Amino acid sequence: MHDLTVEVAPGEVVVLVGPSGCGKTTLLEVLCGLVEPDSGTVVADPAVLMPQRDLLLPWLTALDNAALAPRFAGADREAARDRARPLFARFGLAGFEDARPDELSGGMRQRVAFLRTLLSGKPVLCLDEPFAALDAFTREELRSWLASALAQEPRTVVLVTHDVEEAAVLADRVLVLSPRPARVTAEIPVTTSRPRGVTDPAVVAARAAVLEAMR
Repeated sequence: MHDLTVEVAPGEVVVLVGPSGCGKTTLLEVLCGLVEPDSGTVVADPAVLMPQRDLLLPWLTALDNAALAPRFAGADREAARDRARPLFARFGLAGFEDARPDELSGGMRQRVAFLRTLLSGKPVLCLDEPFAALDAFTREELRSWLASALAQEPRTVVLVTHDVEEAAVLADRVLVLSPRPARVTAEIPVTTSRPRGVTDPAVVAARAAVLEAMR
């Protein structure tokens, strides 16, 4: 990355797109304090990273996987479960609290992983291609679901994706990064409120603008 400046307002969803290897994941890791930058300054509220893989622990139930975040923060097992349990219905997981990860669909596993991320209590969520491993139908379903979830549980979000349509559907702003060393080459706002459909004129216009900027 070279001379890269990214500003994100509280409650804003900013999506990063750019070629593979330009440093998108590294930027998220820097924001979350997992990697020290060689130079420059990070001024941010505490952030938590949700990686591409769900990383659910196979020996724990969905409820206990979601409750890991409050457990790590010091809550006992029952208190952590009590924090996680009411959100299962809201996130379309009611009835699956006692299911093991191998009993869940890919989409459900990602919902559990996102719920675990939310329960960290961090005001900034860094999402690294959270739907990349899913089929097209499930991706579309979860894009709509994530937009609704963020409406119910607002957070500041920095999301990385290679899917330009996904970026336009979810973002308040899309930042286009250049090949390494990465810099911001375009900033495209998406002006309609979420949730949005892929045929929304603002989504269609933003998608076209992002594709043009990436050429």
